[in-house]
Amino acid sequence: MQVGTIYEGKVVRLMDFGASSRSCPARDGLVHISQISEERVEKVSDKLSEGDIVKVKVLEIDKQGRIRLSMKAIAAEG
Repeated sequence: MQVGTIYEGKVVRLMDFGASSRSCPARDGLVHISQISEERVEKVSDKLSEGDIVKVKVLEIDKQGRIRLSMKAIAAEG
């Protein structure tokens, strides 16, 4: 997995602060609530459901291997 790369992933878990998405290669990353959409998102479940297939861009992989993802970054490009 590389920073700046766009992957297709499946939403595997919803949380108050974002959603966990499993992408290829099978790694989970977090799409923070602020990275879901250009518009303000009140509740993650308003925009996403478990099982949804979404396109995500890798923003960062930290030293602990946690992956930060964005859906908003892709929308801004297109």
